[in-house]
Amino acid sequence: MPLHLQMKLLRVLQEQEVERVGASRKVSLDVRVISATNSDLEERVKSGEFREDLYYRLNVIPILLPPLRDRREDIPLLAKHFLKKICIDMNRPQLELTIEAIQALENYGWPGNVREMENVIERAIALTDSDVIDQNDLPSRISGTVQGTGNLPTLHIPEEGLDLAETVEEVERTLIKQAMEKSRNIKARAAALLNLNRTTLVEKIKRYDM
Repeated sequence: MPLHLQMKLLRVLQEQEVERVGASRKVSLDVRVISATNSDLEERVKSGEFREDLYYRLNVIPILLPPLRDRREDIPLLAKHFLKKICIDMNRPQLELTIEAIQALENYGWPGNVREMENVIERAIALTDSDVIDQNDLPSRISGTVQGTGNLPTLHIPEEGLDLAETVEEVERTLIKQAMEKSRNIKARAAALLNLNRTTLVEKIKRYDM
């Protein structure tokens, strides 16, 4: 949050009122504020990037939530929670995770934390026709298996050079088109084929006017 917005937020928290843009009177607030960050705010305060007064105003009841890799006992519980939730959302019969799949999930580092896990489970559900999700249904970075990319063409830079952005865009368009064809235009399954969140795929389709 930029410093000028930090100052405005601090004023709102102190005065417990806001003034809408274009309004002539202030509105009193009766709210509870819950804030979250993945930054070390004490370091940000020392470097001048975060206001010290705002830090202490917000830091009343701090709750430290370690990354998923530091609380591996939560991984099976979260995986089963997402499995149940996403099966309901996709109108699929309830699936089960094999012991091998759970072990692979527990051994993975989860740089993307809980959101990455949700995407992984969604991808596995979308791609399987079985009533269980096995280790081989998980992405290779998690399952430890090697999935070849031999179907991708070998690209060469011509002597005159190329426009990298245009080239990447064209490759992305092509792969999205293929994924939609393979999934029969079911966006959740196409997103799983591309290892994307469904919302991200929809945004790309709109951006490329596909």
